Formats: sequence, C-alpha cells, structure tokens
Amino acid sequence: MSRKVCILLVVVLLLGAAAFWYLSRTLPIGTGHTAKIICSNVFIAGRDAATVYKEDIAPIHFLFSLTDYEVHPDKKEVVSTALGISRARAVYRDGCGCTLVTGITEEELRAQDFMRINRPGKGLYRDKDKPWPEGSAGARKELPGGVDSGLLQKAMDNAFAETDPEFRKNTRAVVAVYDGDLIAERYAPGISPQTPLLGWSMSKSVTNALVGILVRQGKLDPGDSGLTEKWRSRDDPRSEITLDNLMRMTSGLEFDEAYAPFSDAVEMFYESYDFAEYAADKPLKAPPGTEWSYSSGTANIVAKLVRKEASRDYDRYYRFLYEELFDRIGMHSAVFEPDPSGTFVGSSYMFASARDWARFGQLYLRDGIWEQERILPEGWVSYTTEPAKKAPQGKYGAMFWLNAGSSGDPGNRVWPSVPADAYCAKGFQDQRVIIIPSKKLVLVRLGNCTGEDAWNNEAFINDFLAALP
Repeated sequence: MSRKVCILLVVVLLLGAAAFWYLSRTLPIGTGHTAKIICSNVFIAGRDAATVYKEDIAPIHFLFSLTDYEVHPDKKEVVSTALGISRARAVYRDGCGCTLVTGITEEELRAQDFMRINRPGKGLYRDKDKPWPEGSAGARKELPGGVDSGLLQKAMDNAFAETDPEFRKNTRAVVAVYDGDLIAERYAPGISPQTPLLGWSMSKSVTNALVGILVRQGKLDPGDSGLTEKWRSRDDPRSEITLDNLMRMTSGLEFDEAYAPFSDAVEMFYESYDFAEYAADKPLKAPPGTEWSYSSGTANIVAKLVRKEASRDYDRYYRFLYEELFDRIGMHSAVFEPDPSGTFVGSSYMFASARDWARFGQLYLRDGIWEQERILPEGWVSYTTEPAKKAPQGKYGAMFWLNAGSSGDPGNRVWPSVPADAYCAKGFQDQRVIIIPSKKLVLVRLGNCTGEDAWNNEAFINDFLAALP
C-alpha cells in the first residue's frame, strides 16, 4: 500500500510540475494580449476597459479568461496578471498607440522618439460642411441616381442583425461608398464615425501602400533580394528571397501562423522585442517562390524594410507614414502601433475609423490617385491584384485578398457570385475593406465575430450590390 501511495504522489507531483510549466509558458500569451488590447482600445479608441475585456478578450480563448487587469490613466498604461504566474505591461505613447514592454525597460520604451513629429497636414479633410472624403459631414443627403434606398437600408439591417446567439456578428461599423459618394454608414452603440477601430491583418494591406510609395520614389523594387543583413551571405539560401516573395506569402520561410501556445505567431507578438528579426531568423522550409503560406512574420519583415528606407530621409520615420499616406488622403484617425524595437507592426496593429478605412479603399479604387495626385505608382494596383502563382483559387495577391479564381478555372472563386475583380483587406474577426472596381464600390465592415460561421461576406457584398444601379 505504501508503495502505491508513493507512486501516486510522484505522479501527482509530476502532473503538477507539468501543469505549472505549461501555465508558465502559456499565460504570458493571455496577459500580453489582455494588456495590449485593453491599452489600445482605451487610449486610442476611447472605449470602456470592462467592455473591451468582456467583448474582445474573454471570449477568444480560455487563457484570456484567467487574466486580470488594471488601467492606470495617469501613466497611460495597462497591467495584466494571471494566477500570480504571469504579468504584462502595455504602455501608450502619443503618436503611436500601445506597445508591450518586452525585451526593453519601460524607461527605454518611453524615451523612443520616432513617433514625435509635427503633422501640419492633420485636419486637412475635417471641414464639417463638406461631405466625405474631403470633409467630415458624412453621407450625402441625396442618393446617387439608381441607388435603391430600401435595399440599401435592408443591407445595413442584415449587416447588424443577430440571427444566431452562439455565433454573433457583433458588427460595430459599416460604411458603403459608391462612385466616390459615401451613401450609407451605421455604427453600434458606443462607436461613432470618429472611433478608431483595429483592422488586425488589414494592416498588411496598408503596409502594401507604404511599399508602393517607396517604389514610386525609387527606393524599393519588388525584385529586390538580399533583404536583411543576415540573408546577404551567398551561402544563405534566404538571400534569394525577394520583396515580392514576402508580399505574396511565397518566401518559403518557416512560420507557424496558428494562434495557439508555442506557435511562432504568439511568440512573435507577445514575447519578442523585434518582430521582424524573429521572423527573419526562421529557416527556409521551401525554396522561395515555390509554396504559398500565409505569414504575419513576413509582413513584419516588410515593415522593417519600410522603416529602414524611410529613415534615410526622415530623422523620425513616422513622418513618412503620415506625410506620404495618412494625412495626404485624410486618414487622420490612423494609428500604426509599433513593436518594442520601434518598427510599426505591419502585419496587425493599425487603427482607423471606418470612414478612414473607406478612404484607404477609395485610394485603391482610384488606382492610387488622390485629388489628382498620384500616391501609389502607376501600375501598383494591377501588381497588387495579380494572383500569387501558388495561392489556391487565385485568392491572394500582394498583401490583399482576391476573388480572381483559379488560373485554369476562373469560376473556382472564394465568392463565386461576386465580381471576379473584387479584392479586399482582411483581418481577424472579419474586418474588411472590400473594393470592387467594376461596381465603383467600397465597403467597410468592422466588428468582432464570435466563430467562423458568424459572418457571411459573400451575402454582405451581394446585399449592397442589389441596391446599386
């Protein structure tokens, strides 16, 4: 009997040790996510912390429901803890939002100055008497000819209607732009036309625009290779990776995009000081250009390339983001948050109001031209919407999602009933900026769906198409 008791005690101790080790490795994901998301939504979007925790954090994963948090308005920071095992701190800084204190001290983080810039262009499109996009008066009172107001109202109703208590849409904002006119917009309680909302991976498409501007300036080329110091050795097969490979998700780099304990994605976002370096250190799993694999890591390598090139002309490189893109097209609510090293997180951390996300979509609908001025180089939108050769269903271009269809079967599309020229910026929980050139339509949808079956994007698009001439 005593021998059995000893064996049982050993088993219990081993299980306890294993559980403690597992929690010590996984709880930092929960505390990191909680601190970061609450910090960003409180200090950028002006939302209530308890609401953010209830709606945006606790439902995502059981680890997040184990976290607690404290908001410190005086310091503009959020601290999250879990079971006395893990602790994370996110700090807000004017001009660049919130960042986790990881691999750097809080004092060092607050001393960074890349975001401390003068923005003379801010407010250029904020005239309350002018309609969008030149001003902030909102939708035009009279609809363009041929637009069915009843079907437009129905499309909006459907976008916000909850039909399944288990899989909720939780739509927060919808904006519809037809032929350059903002024809409809609606917001959930607590959200206004001025509220900046997180686009998650729609940020990748904004990174595409920043690359495009540098291409127009002659500072980058999609064919560039030997992109990082580590890859420039002739003996390193990664030296063959091109900027085009990174943007089309065909770099061949090993990167686990799963959002689960021990995956590359969560280690990069919640444990890394330099997201781009984390991804660039990964080995090749396939020769560049031979395999399509979606990766936030490669998007952050692209972001660091943008920072490097912009820093050649700007002592504080965030001026490049605002002067060359955001303020130039009136996206004054835009905030691109950085990692602890100071590089904007080109994969995931861009905030903007629904109207400003629509401005971004309109820039692409106009082929990169804004107010008769070329922002993106000629041919950049065509380059962007050319399907990556290895992407199934022709569904991915250069940091945008496409509806192009398979090369041998154009009908084999992601949205079969939607025009083949439709493409979109797409983010976690069904954030969307949808652009359909043949219909002169831009649609923005922001929210936090619970479950993959909560949102039907094809139905959403078709509801609005039905209202158009």
